[in-house]
Amino acid sequence: MHGFTHIEIPTNDPQKSKAFYGKLFGWKLNDTISDYVMFSTGDNQGGAFTTNAKPSRDGVVLYIEVEDITEKLTEIEAAGGKKLKNKTQISPQYGYYCTFTDPCGNIMALWSRQ
Repeated sequence: MHGFTHIEIPTNDPQKSKAFYGKLFGWKLNDTISDYVMFSTGDNQGGAFTTNAKPSRDGVVLYIEVEDITEKLTEIEAAGGKKLKNKTQISPQYGYYCTFTDPCGNIMALWSRQ
């Protein structure tokens, strides 16, 4: 209990964010509310892309779990994102991560066990 129930990711272009995250991570998307695209991840967690805040390179960084960081980072760059940090080991116990910016400029991260 007391986990996150909804996360808002700032965007200056909801349709661009919808296309980017939907294609790369397979999130289910719903844009029935103007300028507010709801998303649901495979584990039933979710949130929305909102124009109520500006994309930022400062602040909270969200980590998206993936099977293969290197492969996903290549896909991200092909879809308009930019790599900031290559796959880096946290520790043998805690796996790996990398960071990137999405097409709107938010810093995000990937995480994997291997």
